[in-house]
Amino acid sequence: MKVMNLNPIPKVVRFYDDAKRMLNISYKPGMNEFKRTLKIVLLGTIILGIMGYLISIVIGLIV
Repeated sequence: MKVMNLNPIPKVVRFYDDAKRMLNISYKPGMNEFKRTLKIVLLGTIILGIMGYLISIVIGLIV
C-alpha cells in the first residue's frame, strides 16, 4: 500500500524554482520584434475575419 505525501512544501518549492528559472531565461522583446509580431497577429486576425464573413455570406445565400 502506497502512503500519500500530504506535505505541500516540496511542491511549492519546486514551483518557485521552476518559475524563477523561467523568468531568468525569458527576455523583453525589442520594439522591432514587437512590431513584427503585432503585424503578423493583425494579419492573421484580418484573414480569419474575412474568411468567416465570406463563409457566413455563402451560408446565407444557400439557406
